[in-house]
Amino acid sequence: MYLLFDIGATNMRIAVSHDGETMLEQKTIPTPPDFTEGMKAFKNGVREVCGDMIINAAAGGVPGILNKEKTVLLSAPNLEGWEDVLLKEALEKALDVPVHLENDAALAALGEAVFGAGKEKRIVAYFTISTGVGGARVVGGRLDESASGFEPHRQIVDGTHTLGYYISGNGIKKRYGKEPRDIEDPAMWKEAARWLAIGVNNAIALWSPEIFVLGGAVMRHRISVEDVKRQVEEFGNFPEFPEIVAAQLGDASGLYGALALIRSFVK
Repeated sequence: MYLLFDIGATNMRIAVSHDGETMLEQKTIPTPPDFTEGMKAFKNGVREVCGDMIINAAAGGVPGILNKEKTVLLSAPNLEGWEDVLLKEALEKALDVPVHLENDAALAALGEAVFGAGKEKRIVAYFTISTGVGGARVVGGRLDESASGFEPHRQIVDGTHTLGYYISGNGIKKRYGKEPRDIEDPAMWKEAARWLAIGVNNAIALWSPEIFVLGGAVMRHRISVEDVKRQVEEFGNFPEFPEIVAAQLGDASGLYGALALIRSFVK
């Protein structure tokens, strides 16, 4: 049996796969900001999901930049209490099995590429717009290589500010003093779609995908995919445009990415 997890800044999700092909028994619990408390919550969640079943290996995502060895979370702006600890070692000690770690947004990209909106395409670009902005490129069902991860939120889109400043949940809250879910102004969300379109345009230029998948809570509930697509096409920067579509897997995208990741290790 394989354990799958997705540790986010707000919630952690835990599931199991009995065969490395399908996913069962999902559970969602709050993520404590303190690492020690977080590990306790994680172990309790695993116990509830797995019971006495034997775990053979585990894979999952964490929110931020991992070191090259994928053992330490170097930077996690939305979960700072988990930074600079031997995360892989702690997880392997808690589970007593090998653990494969990856950035959470990258795993969501992998999940959508292998099981979701991009599963019929070879080169898939993915952005998640949620508490933060993340993403990755997937080629042939595997995460593309990078020197230090993919950080699309860091791109400067107006000469001064980053993409994350304009469209992330945290960025919107800082600018407007409200949670994104509490903002009803259509003009504001049209503006957010335009900023996202700039970020998507830039990623298309660098990643050259066949399809661009847009997911995350802010995207799902507030920003129109059609508005983003229309704006990118109005920029007119490319002779051919990739498909721009909504993600299909919702909050489970990271777990599906973990399933795809663990399949690559057990085959």
